[in-house]
Amino acid sequence: MSIAIEAAGLSKVFGSSVKAVDNVSFQVQEGEVFGFLGPNGAGKTTTVGMLTTGLRPSQGTASILGIDVMAKPAEIRRRIGVIFQESTADDDLTGRENLRLAAAMYAVPVSETGRRVQQLLDMLQLGDAADRRVRTYSGGMRRRLEIAASLVHTPPVLFLDEPTLGLDPQARAGIADTIRTLRKEGGHTFFLTTHYLDEADTLCDRIAIIDHGQIRAIGTPSELKEKVGGDVVTIVPTRPDGEHADVFAKVPGVLGVSWTNGSYRLKALRGESIVPAAVQAALQADVGLASVSVKRPSLDEVFLEFTGREYREEEGPSATDWAVRVQRFRGGAR
Repeated sequence: MSIAIEAAGLSKVFGSSVKAVDNVSFQVQEGEVFGFLGPNGAGKTTTVGMLTTGLRPSQGTASILGIDVMAKPAEIRRRIGVIFQESTADDDLTGRENLRLAAAMYAVPVSETGRRVQQLLDMLQLGDAADRRVRTYSGGMRRRLEIAASLVHTPPVLFLDEPTLGLDPQARAGIADTIRTLRKEGGHTFFLTTHYLDEADTLCDRIAIIDHGQIRAIGTPSELKEKVGGDVVTIVPTRPDGEHADVFAKVPGVLGVSWTNGSYRLKALRGESIVPAAVQAALQADVGLASVSVKRPSLDEVFLEFTGREYREEEGPSATDWAVRVQRFRGGAR
């Protein structure tokens, strides 16, 4: 299988001290849906900016379909589609007019534009709303229109930067179905950043976890879950002092203990089997218990395992996000 996207030692420093991306390397195979997970400020948007020619790397290299991103940016832009976090559709134009405008910007031949626009409107289930102004569209419809605009020049590689952020569950499900359909019918390669772990779990062939600008883990969802090392028993004490890890470490069947976010995390092959003994050990050590729960391995647990913190959606852009936007505005890729 051929490589669609490759990053090697990719780094980006803003100013003299803000290292947004730190020596990132990975490969994405053609036809793959590759997930890129991390909280705001982790380096997701900066990485997408470098891969899509919007930002120049401070170090390292990147290529799309074997073409160097920095050496031939115009060629790269012809071969990729990009959907940004912010809406790019023109509210005063209709859906059809937006797609025609996108086709003109990508130099799609006029003789092909009408057919291609209608095909995309039908594929993205926007035919009935094609001649309505975009200001009347719902969030999900607007997102589907932006996906259509990114496809108007038939690119083989698509970058989706938080495509479902802020949408309701029904609209999110619709966008996920759209991605599955596009993959099945068009053979596209997808680079997907998302805040929603369930979305990544069901859509992505492989996932990379990035935190503080560095890749913490890469693998299929199943492989990453297996790295957690079994079930996780979470014990929340009434006094969050974190001083009794040794008490739980001695419980038979416990493979490891950590203290995170005011709770003990106990790893075990069969979590429910160690709960009675763990509770008994807590009572004997005079550790008050607020709650005890058992979780099967999930991407939430994977993220906690590799970053030491829970994966929560954070509102608003980070300082790094703002830096990316400013540099794009200033023409940082020149």
